[in-house]
Amino acid sequence: MLTLALDVGGTTIAAGLVDPAGALVHTATRPTPNSPRAEDVWAAVADMIAAALVAAQGAVRAVGVASAGPIDVSSGTVSPINITGWRGFPLRDRVAAAVPGVPVRLAGDGLCMAVGEHRYGAGRGARFLLGIVVSTGVGGGLVLDGSGYGGRTGNAGHVGHVVVDPDGQPCSCGRRGCVETLAAGPALVRWARANGWEAPPSVGAKELADAARSGDPVAVQAFQRGGAALAAMIASVAAVCDFDLVVIGGGVANAGPLLFDPLCAALAEHSGLAYLGGLRVAPAELGGNAGLLGAATLAGL
Repeated sequence: MLTLALDVGGTTIAAGLVDPAGALVHTATRPTPNSPRAEDVWAAVADMIAAALVAAQGAVRAVGVASAGPIDVSSGTVSPINITGWRGFPLRDRVAAAVPGVPVRLAGDGLCMAVGEHRYGAGRGARFLLGIVVSTGVGGGLVLDGSGYGGRTGNAGHVGHVVVDPDGQPCSCGRRGCVETLAAGPALVRWARANGWEAPPSVGAKELADAARSGDPVAVQAFQRGGAALAAMIASVAAVCDFDLVVIGGGVANAGPLLFDPLCAALAEHSGLAYLGGLRVAPAELGGNAGLLGAATLAGL
């Protein structure tokens, strides 16, 4: 029997079938419709589900759903900031209707990433883990004492909205200076452009990383600034949760040492508390599959 896993984000929708050993035996992705109509986005998800069910040949035992947030696990609804048509959208019930007769588990995409990396990726063996996704936003999830922790509503670990600069830029959450406003890919590019980096309007964090590798000083500084902001956030969250390990993935993390070197240097400066001294930071290993594997795990794989 297989577990059907879905990962619904503002950019991409992914579906996978996971066997009892944790192997992805089927995967598919498609762009998330850029539509204000809730049913347009749902139609894309429904198509992915239908195709996965055909591939599974009826052998689905459970469904795990990772969704961009905020979510509400008690009602099974989602209101992703980057899917404007979904506000209080009943995603769990819609999926349950599309796959009748099997249990459906809904969780935040950051939690699913953390759980996936903890079980199958860079976080194996860690008891207390923070997973972070640095992409068009900054998301996260918690593994506490070996188990994924979603909190009261399912949104625990949403570290992108930890404030690191109270006088900083406005954030989509309504506050100022959240780490997402400094370290997410669009924030890095926006800062670099404001400080003299010249590039065509369509380019993003990948091109900024290429420029930094070529020695562009503004591009290098953009990653240094983003890494320092992430370090400040990590130190604050780690002081509360006492982690073994922080695993960082997402498109911006693909910059590698451009991001991780300044991050680790700044984190060392923030780690004055003795119990933070052993905190390790590692790049994620599973890429885009982490959310699918985490969702399948939470569904009872």
